[in-house]
This record gives sequence, C-alpha cells and structure tokens, in this order.
Amino acid sequence: MSGASIAFLHASARYEGAAQLAVDDASLEVQPGEFIALVGPSGSGKSTLLRTVNRLVPLERGRIEIDGIDTAGLDPVVMRRGIGYAIQAVGLFAHMNVASNIAVVPSLLGWDRARIDARVDEMLELVRLDPARYRARLPSELSGGEAQRVGVARALAAYPRALLMDEPFGALDAIVRHALQRELHEIVRTAGTTTLFVTHDVNESLLLADRIAIMRNGRIEQCASPHDVLAHPASDYVRELFAADDAVAQIRAQAGKP
Repeated sequence: MSGASIAFLHASARYEGAAQLAVDDASLEVQPGEFIALVGPSGSGKSTLLRTVNRLVPLERGRIEIDGIDTAGLDPVVMRRGIGYAIQAVGLFAHMNVASNIAVVPSLLGWDRARIDARVDEMLELVRLDPARYRARLPSELSGGEAQRVGVARALAAYPRALLMDEPFGALDAIVRHALQRELHEIVRTAGTTTLFVTHDVNESLLLADRIAIMRNGRIEQCASPHDVLAHPASDYVRELFAADDAVAQIRAQAGKP
C-alpha cells in the first residue's frame, strides 16, 4: 500500500484562550511515502501542526487535505483509524498485554482473529521483539525501549498510509534511541508510509528525513532536504539552529560547506 499525500494549505490553529496563533499560515505539501521531520524549539508549533492532521487540534483557518480530500469533511474517528500515531509517552494500555495493544486498531476495523494474530507476530518481528517472549507481557514489564518498539508496532499494525510521530524516542538513552532510529528508517521505507516526525534534535532530523521543515513561532521558516538546509539555510534562525550542534558542524565540514 502506498503512502498518502498530505497538504497543509494556509493552516492556522489557536489554543482556546490564547492570544497568539500556535500554527500561523502553514503551507506544506507532503508527497506519498515522504518522510518529513518537523524541527524547532519548544513552542515553535511543530507538535501542534502535527496534531492538526488527525484533528486533535482544530484549524482556525485554512485546510488540510489527505489524498486531495479536505479532512474537515471526514469522520474524525474513521480518519484516525487510518493514521498511525506514536508519541513520546507511548500511551500503551496498561491493562492490556502487548499483543492486545498492537491489535487495537485491527480489531476496531473488524479483522478476523487469525489475521490479527498473524499481524501482531509480524509487527513484533519487525521491531525486533520475539513474539513468543513479548506477546503476553504487560506494559509494566517492558523497558522504555521495548515499550517504544511496541508503540511503533501498534502505530503501523493496520497498514496506515500516514504515520504521525511526536518525539517518539525523546525519553530514551542514546544507544536505544539510535537503534530505534535506524529501525524506523528501514520500516517506513519498506512500508512506503508517509511520515511526519516531530523532533527538537537536529541530528535526528538529518538522519531520518527526506525533507526538514523548520518551525518558528508557528510558521515554517524553511522546508528542504537535509543537504540544502545545511548548505543554504533560509534565515539566520535556521543557520543558528543547525550550527548549534558540533555534530552538525562536522557534517557541514565533511560536505565541504563553509
């Protein structure tokens, strides 16, 4: 199944009672199967923009289209079942074992038991967790890295054509984080899933993304390939954001950029 196209068309959103827009006139076209990283400091609007896609945050102005269809006209419950969603807090159901957590959306979609069981095993193997060992475990019996893997498996279980990820690896130690980054990169490329990935980590965005959308005060300052962001930053803000990390400076130097 190919990924969905997602278009933000002059999208603006404001939290109730707030004077300032959280997302301000954002326009961005995401191609099927593309991996877009949304980058910026806290309060820049990246998580809010992500959550407008599945209508967890309503738009004040503009619109969002999935495969050319305005999401405002879609049933939000039905729409969300077709979109994978993974967040830093994971959000596994504590009273349900790993297999049942992964099976939530397939069950809601009416899959038969044999198909669900096969998909659970397939997803556990995909995120490198042995089904025989992990199927029956409760979330409380998982390490942080294992829980994140189950969260990714659950988000992808029903073959979503779009995947929304909000700092999914932010709470993990560096070794586990790097391993999951590599695995996620391979998983979404293999599945062809269109992915929007929120991170404050510029190195993570450089590693994973086809394009990086840099946000500031609710606006998209630049959206370009990792190479173009490094070589041709659109503003001093973008230049400073990506020059602030020594590793990024090393990448620039290796690429022969000033």
